[in-house]
Amino acid sequence: MAQRELSICVFCGARNGNDPFWAELASAFGARIASRGVRLVYGGGKVGLMGALASGALAAGGNVLGVIPRSLMTRELAHTGLTALEVVDDMATRKTRMIEQADAFVALPGGLGTLDELFEVLTLRQIGEHRKPSALLDARGYWQPLLRTCQGMVDAGFVRPDDIGQLLVDADADALIDSLLARVAAGA
Repeated sequence: MAQRELSICVFCGARNGNDPFWAELASAFGARIASRGVRLVYGGGKVGLMGALASGALAAGGNVLGVIPRSLMTRELAHTGLTALEVVDDMATRKTRMIEQADAFVALPGGLGTLDELFEVLTLRQIGEHRKPSALLDARGYWQPLLRTCQGMVDAGFVRPDDIGQLLVDADADALIDSLLARVAAGA
């Protein structure tokens, strides 16, 4: 049986944010994943950082799987140039499919949907549903306020230190990908 290629699922914004830097970051991150021969799994959108991420991976010759809910497909928000696009019934199914298809997870800047996806993955790991590594690309310190909040939950006794401590955080995309792939290889 052929082994499935490694896949990194990236969660990120469906908007570009207020600075062109964020879209450039997403595009470059997609290209970096592709240059490693790793498949990109993401939410299937053509807009915002999601679209930049996928387009960057595709331009670098990457394999890109998008998973999009039917409701967003009908609003013409799907990226139609992907290697593969799965259309699912709803957002919950989208998250489930992305989690199933990935070996590791990275959150780039984004909003509520990005947080929802990130915390679902962290919660599922916390309760033992998977052992896949997760990471934050902390460019320009974007994730620092969230990390302080998470540390506050640890300090208050609502979260175990290991549940947040396993989260990789790096501002350097290549170092972050290296760390994720090392953890995947180690079965972390």
